[in-house]
Order: sequence, then structure tokens, then C-alpha cells
Amino acid sequence: MGAYAGVDLGATHIRAVIGDETGSIVSSHKTETPRGPAGIAVTEAVLDAIRQACDAADIAPTDVVAAGIGSFGPMDLAEGVVENPANLPDTIDRIPLTGPVENLIGSERVSLHNDANAGVIGERFYSDRSPDDMVYLTISSGVGAGVAVDGNILSGWDGNAGEVGHLTIDPHGFMTCGCGHDGHWEAYCSGENIPRYATQLHREDPVETALPIETEEFSAADIFEYAGEDEFASHVLDQICHWNAIGVANIVHAYAPLVVYVGGAVALNNPEQVLNPIRERLDDMVMSNIPDIQLTQFGDDVVVRGALASALTGGTGDPSQRV
Repeated sequence: MGAYAGVDLGATHIRAVIGDETGSIVSSHKTETPRGPAGIAVTEAVLDAIRQACDAADIAPTDVVAAGIGSFGPMDLAEGVVENPANLPDTIDRIPLTGPVENLIGSERVSLHNDANAGVIGERFYSDRSPDDMVYLTISSGVGAGVAVDGNILSGWDGNAGEVGHLTIDPHGFMTCGCGHDGHWEAYCSGENIPRYATQLHREDPVETALPIETEEFSAADIFEYAGEDEFASHVLDQICHWNAIGVANIVHAYAPLVVYVGGAVALNNPEQVLNPIRERLDDMVMSNIPDIQLTQFGDDVVVRGALASALTGGTGDPSQRV
């Protein structure tokens, strides 16, 4: 039987898996993502993770038939690299991926995707319900989406389609996104930015609150914990839910999915507080058919599963197109 590799390259961790022809994972290796000194250190860590996963499966890297990589962006698909990643130090300006992995496994069958696209590929391959029109939405340290329309995974000419976190949801631009532009979805609703948003709202209206706003430990988790008990925390969460619903409504109008699977740490840790308000508000925002909104079944594994499914299906995630 053939062996296939999947890699999830995140800003914090790298995970590599080896799977068989059915898509079952037979071995795995996880390591921390290097913070430098340059991008090649990240490349070497990816290669080592694949080697370690191969060792655990008792195979050589050259036994791997094909590999898929799901990575943070932005990326240049033509070159097979990540360029100037926002969540790593500035010294890491270029991370070669496709070429080095091809050399390691001795095969040109290496697919590179942004992590949200890998997510939708994973959902399409592994989920019980996997229509040709679907979206995987991640609400985590950032916000992004992988989109399948008419059975095609949308990647864009440079691999950066689906950057829905940079949709403008607030034309007044109350919050500035990490990309430098105002009013983007990610600036309000990502795990990194929820505490910043709460802090800014409190500066505008400094009401009494139990939230530890003035401490370095203040995090998105505090908002979800105190909501329902603390009036200000409840207000912040209501605003976050409003922006999330607007973002999902924009996705629905743009892509007409039958189902939207939601993942990422913010959603996975607070599924009812994140998903239920979206479901409740879409009817007032969407003029077309409203999709099924579901939490991903695969937790933090959805990206690495998608990378493995990409290797198995030539990047489509369609189980009928195994290569």
C-alpha cells in the first residue's frame, strides 16, 4: 500500500502525519515552529517533522507517494513558498516549502494550500456530508476560509483566495486590522483581537466590569467566561456575534454554500456562544438560501487531515478522485 504525507504548518506548531490509501493516519509527529533566524529554519523543521513521522511509520521518506501542506500565508503558489508571514519575526521573510519537500520524498506530487483551504479539503474528504458547495471557516488567532464552489477548491492565482478575515465588515473602521487596514472582520473577532476590541470599547465607555482589562493576562477566554454574568462582557460578546454574522452573511452571498463548517480555537472552545448567534441572525441578513452552520468534527486535526487528503486526491478533497 502507498504512503501519503500531510503537514500542518502553523505559527506555533508543525505537525506531520503519514496516512495510508484510505486516508487513515498511521503516524504523527509534532514540533514547535522555529522563530528564526531565517525562513530556511522553518523549512528544515517541516522536513524533519516529515522524517520523524516516516520513522514512526517505519518507512523512508522516499516511500511517500505524495504530500500535501496546509500553511499560514501569505503564499506564492507558483514558487511554492510562504512570503513575509505576519505571525513570525520579521527576519523570516521567505519559507521554501514545495521544492524541498519534493526533494525529500523524491516526487513532484506535492500540493501547497493555505491552512483554511486545507481545512475545506479535509472536510470534503472526511465529512459525512461533503457537498460540492461548502465552506470551512476558521475563527482562531486569525479569521479565514476555505471555499469549494461547484466542486472546485478556490485558491486564486497566488493561493490567497478565502482571506475573508480581511472583508470590511465595519465601514466606520473602529478597529485597525493587523494588516494595517481598518474595519476588517479579523480585527474584531479573532482570538488575538477580541481583547483589543474589548479594551477599545471600554475606553470609549469606561463602565464598571469584572473583566481583567488592565492586566497582561486579559484574553478572549475572559470575554466568553464572564458573558452572561458581567454586563460589559455580555455587550462585547453580542458585538462580536454581530460582526461574525455579518461576515458569514457575506460568505453566503459570495459563494452560496450548502454547509459552513466552523473551526479554529475560538469556535472550538466556545461552540454554542459562537455558532448559535450566527444561526439566529442569518435570517435577517441573507436574501438567498441559508446554509447549515456546523462545528467541524475534526477539531485541531482538520488542517493536517486536509493536507493528507490533498495528497490523496491531487488537491481536490473529492474522495472519488483519489490519485
